[in-house]
Amino acid sequence: MRVATSLGLALFIAGCVLVASEVEIKTEDEVLVLTKENFQTVIEENEFVLVEFYAPWCGHCKALAPEYAKAATALAEKKSNIKLGKVDATEEQELAEKHGVRGYPTLKFFRSGTPIEYNGGREKDTIISWLEKKTGPSAKELETVADAEAFLEELNVAVVGFFKDRESDAAKAFLTTANAIDDYAFAITSSDEVYAKYEATCGSVILFKKFDEGKAVFEGEITEDALKKFIAAQALPLIVDFSHETAQKIFGGEIKNHLLFFVSKEAGHLEKLIEPAKEVAKKYREKILFVTIDADQEDHQRILEFFGMKKEEVPSMRIIHLEEDMAKYKPESNDLSPEKVEEFVQNFFEGKVKQHLLSQELPEDWDKAPVKVLVSTKFDEVVLDTNKDVLVEFYAPWCGHCKQLVPIYDKLGEKYADSETIVIAKMDATANELEHTKISSFPTIYLYRKGDNQKVEFRGERTLEGFVDFLEGKQTGEVNEETEEEEEKPAKDEL
Repeated sequence: MRVATSLGLALFIAGCVLVASEVEIKTEDEVLVLTKENFQTVIEENEFVLVEFYAPWCGHCKALAPEYAKAATALAEKKSNIKLGKVDATEEQELAEKHGVRGYPTLKFFRSGTPIEYNGGREKDTIISWLEKKTGPSAKELETVADAEAFLEELNVAVVGFFKDRESDAAKAFLTTANAIDDYAFAITSSDEVYAKYEATCGSVILFKKFDEGKAVFEGEITEDALKKFIAAQALPLIVDFSHETAQKIFGGEIKNHLLFFVSKEAGHLEKLIEPAKEVAKKYREKILFVTIDADQEDHQRILEFFGMKKEEVPSMRIIHLEEDMAKYKPESNDLSPEKVEEFVQNFFEGKVKQHLLSQELPEDWDKAPVKVLVSTKFDEVVLDTNKDVLVEFYAPWCGHCKQLVPIYDKLGEKYADSETIVIAKMDATANELEHTKISSFPTIYLYRKGDNQKVEFRGERTLEGFVDFLEGKQTGEVNEETEEEEEKPAKDEL
């Protein structure tokens, strides 16, 4: 009896240990739900794991969620050994802190337990392409027509190289490009059957896509730079719709000139105005990217603000050049006919369109309060007075740090209200722009010195004493860690 009891107890204990050692891992749409209890087990037991650290309230996370789930499902259907997981960083704060999460969503790819930053796209295809590049060859080998059909069927965009001699300069350039671009899937083939199926010649490169013309054949000498330019121009639709998913491709791509159409989808502007513009977009495809921004969406109001636009101005268009401090260009009219669109684009490339700088109307009482209110058209007259030191705060109405600064800055204005040589001023930099001063974060505070008008940035403690010491030369505004937090401009945050 004792032996049986002891044996039963031993089996019971062993069973408890077995149950205790099994870590529960839930899944949602093939995405592993990771917690502090199961995270390390998943990372150790799977060679490849992409992990998203998210917050339930984060808009970008909500936009990513369905694409992330589609990618996980597609990989599972292919019986891939790549797993996708997610961590609610608001619930699993210890995990988020351990992995250096500073914003949402943050994605990290674990390869044999070692993490690297994910810098791929946020759509199903681009997620899968990035992951397969990191876990296999840069270009998939297509040996049969069936291989090619299966490869192209599951992708919106795919690039195929038709090379028999893999040691040729063109083939090497193709493979180097495939290795460098993570957003799109690449394949290579030497099969005569595949050549015949897709009417390809040896030494050619074809980009296949499920929109616009269906495919594009590269022309010219095959080099890495030329292929990158070709892919950047051809892999996106002729006119791209701006969204959380497409933003990275639009603003992080090779083409730095963008024509932005501000439209209302509810009003039917896409059909009436944008469809006719496609022929113009095709003509300038490798020089400027055509993008639509739906002004009906609340998320896009900051973008309208950045361009100094009101919703009643829609439909309208603007050009932005990303490599010149996001320089903006405005047409003479809001006529969006194909003829006017082409005229605007052509004049831009010929240097006939002047950069558009935002400016508000000057308030009648701009100089009545101790802190003077500036606008672009009055700025130089007031600030570049060589007889005065002028301190200017460049602020944004929505900036939390700017709001906190108001009572301190008002006291500073009162202190120097009667000064003959010191002026305290402020300007809304979201509605006013200057050629000689570019603002990238808020609040930014500059002292324009009397005598030489040299611009000196204040980066000290944002207290009354800190400002007074700076103005009277007792300190130079060294960086103070506690006040270094800044809020980005809408241009950087949204675009």
